[in-house]
Amino acid sequence: MRIHSQTDSSNADRCARLRDLGLIVQWEGFLPIEGSVIVIEDDPTLRALMEEIVSEVGGKAISFETADDALTYLLQTHEQCRLVIADHGVPGQIQGIEFIEMVSSRWPSIAAILTSGYLIDPEAVPASSIYLHKPWSLDDFVIAMATLLQPGIAIHKA
Repeated sequence: MRIHSQTDSSNADRCARLRDLGLIVQWEGFLPIEGSVIVIEDDPTLRALMEEIVSEVGGKAISFETADDALTYLLQTHEQCRLVIADHGVPGQIQGIEFIEMVSSRWPSIAAILTSGYLIDPEAVPASSIYLHKPWSLDDFVIAMATLLQPGIAIHKA
């Protein structure tokens, strides 16, 4: 199992370039995230971007290439997790939808965002999760996190 951290130098370099290009925006009104955010994404650049966005809004991202590895991690540390963000089409035995369904049934207090570049039938999206079709916008990503983590509290760009 490989856990990716926000301190990987190549990821930090990529995120610095994204920030320099103005692709990462500061948001106001986002309350501090108590606990971790699990990111499951097999594309390293997109995974680094999601880690950086989570960090920018005050969270700690712990990321994985597969849902299998993320589930193994969550079984040990679920009480610290507030949100899972899962790409549907990742390598391994567990796909994003299945992962979110497992998490929701076992730990209903953990919120979920599903992402995919594939068209997903709205009926297949787990209840109470938010689905973002790729390519999603940075604004939609941040708004989805805020909607799940702090319902009813508005955020806006700085």
